[in-house]
Amino acid sequence: MVLRDKATCCSRVGVLVLFDKEGFNNMQERQELFRRHLQNPIIRPENMPYPVNAVFNPGATIYNGKTLLLMRVEDRRGISHLAIATSSDGITGWEIYPEPALMPDPSRKEEEFGIEDPRITFIHDLDLWAVTYTAYSRYGPLVSLALTKDFRHFERVGPILPPENKDAALFSEKISKKTSSYFGLIHRPVPVFPGAGAHIWMAYSPDLRHWGGHQVIIQARMGAWWDADKIGIGPPPLKTSEGWLVLYHGVKRTVSGAIYRCGLALLDIENPDIVIARSNNWIFAPSADYELIGDVDKVVFPCGWVAAGDELRVYYGAADKSIGLATAKVSELIEWLEKDGQEKVL
Repeated sequence: MVLRDKATCCSRVGVLVLFDKEGFNNMQERQELFRRHLQNPIIRPENMPYPVNAVFNPGATIYNGKTLLLMRVEDRRGISHLAIATSSDGITGWEIYPEPALMPDPSRKEEEFGIEDPRITFIHDLDLWAVTYTAYSRYGPLVSLALTKDFRHFERVGPILPPENKDAALFSEKISKKTSSYFGLIHRPVPVFPGAGAHIWMAYSPDLRHWGGHQVIIQARMGAWWDADKIGIGPPPLKTSEGWLVLYHGVKRTVSGAIYRCGLALLDIENPDIVIARSNNWIFAPSADYELIGDVDKVVFPCGWVAAGDELRVYYGAADKSIGLATAKVSELIEWLEKDGQEKVL
């Protein structure tokens, strides 16, 4: 390896790959806006302090000056719980709590088969963190909610949307509607009607418990599109000067199985029912070995991101087995979306 212009160069299978000092891939050969960390996966099953099958799909936030990941951990029975890892820089030196943070409650029928895929939102009006997650049981997956101020004690609100429903995330601020303001929630119900598709919906609540005003805001496309038939939000919407930035996953089914890739959308800052732009092309897709091969092959599934100014760290599940980290610039994502996106469409 030779240090050149503050970047490390190495030859790998005839391809020149550049890494910056922090270990992120700077190559743009695939024109991706996200840079994977060189040491991905940053957290693997063998890093856990107790035996597990997989650790993936983490929510993310800043707590006590550190990056905190609330990770989905699947034990060797196949039942998932939530565990915590923290890092001072959000990149290296992860400290994993020795005990799970949130276990399935055996007294709750909806959590019979585990709790999965958390998204963390700091609710400014309440001065606490809200965690939406999937509760899984014989009755199907549904959206549940827990509240916390310290990530050690959780108030379980319980189910807020019935099955089948997943991929839910809260807005960090209330949304003004007519004469009042409401909490906003993006979610993804799955209809039983054949061929209806699974789309991204919006809902509102005065108290985080009772939800209404449901409407589709982003439709899954059809046919050969990368996001045909089923889509769902990744991390919670990110407030920017241009609108609410949304990173969502799209599922394309092929003869060799499904492929989970990611695209962008931008929602109106005052009325997030309005889609300002939506990407035509995917921007992040499984390509590394740890994303292509795992318990579920060909999956990148982000559930958390942390913004520091223009810098964005995205934490994602890789092939339902481990956790990856990628970085991007908010300004570049919005600029790309303005060029690539369809405007004011579902």
